[in-house]
Amino acid sequence: MGDYRHRLMDYVREEIMPHRFCVGCGCGTVLNAFVNAVEELGLDTKKMVCVSGIGCSSWIPSPYFKSDTLHTTHGRPIAFATGVKIMRPDLTVVVIAGDGDAAGIGGNHLIHAARRNIDLSVFMVNNMIYGMTGGQVAPTTPRGVKTSTTPYKNIEPPFDVADLVASAGASYVARWTTYHVFPLMESMQNAIRRKGFGFIEIVSQCPESYGRRIGLRTATDFLTQFRDVSIRVEKTKDMSEDELKDRIVIGKLRDRERPEFVGELHSLKNEQVEALKQESVA
Repeated sequence: MGDYRHRLMDYVREEIMPHRFCVGCGCGTVLNAFVNAVEELGLDTKKMVCVSGIGCSSWIPSPYFKSDTLHTTHGRPIAFATGVKIMRPDLTVVVIAGDGDAAGIGGNHLIHAARRNIDLSVFMVNNMIYGMTGGQVAPTTPRGVKTSTTPYKNIEPPFDVADLVASAGASYVARWTTYHVFPLMESMQNAIRRKGFGFIEIVSQCPESYGRRIGLRTATDFLTQFRDVSIRVEKTKDMSEDELKDRIVIGKLRDRERPEFVGELHSLKNEQVEALKQESVA
């Protein structure tokens, strides 16, 4: 038994394990699902780039995942990832970011990357609060929740980020929770395989900064709630808005073929180069 080594350790940086996520945090689950998805797809990690911004979930790829990583400024991981994909379209480029990082300060990058349908896979870990920096209200914080910046209660309606991204034009959009680990892992594979902009909203627990504000103090409390309030998108067709209040709609929300930005950009470049050659000959 002393010689046993788990097969997935090849994908993580052992020298900095165990991880430093808070007790009960869902980021470890997301890391586990992501590593399993990469292994099942048989991806060469030397041909991958993982990009993150600033936040708890940004630690998932950087420093824990063993591939080339860019740990960028807050709100800008999609912008950096776009640059990587344009210059190296042969690489698999994955962005892992939090809800504040992706939908707050990074919101414009998110919707325009979806509109352009850039071949990126974006996994947004939604813990419904700014967890690392003191528990401030986020674009995904439910109405009525008290945070460090809404001490009386939050009166702003939260973004439905997955719906926003689907409406903006993404090829693949899904939503899962950290309770639904196997569908999440499969969905990550689908997002990576799908040509174009792939987006998964991962509803995740944060007992430390969010849970203590709403009375859920352990991961078990959160996972039980995720199990009880989640509903498959296929079952919502005839449900009213009131019936869906406080429910988490999970599943594949969008899967379609659309022209992909980077491929079209390089085709345009090649056309212009060829046209210039023809002009020089003439």
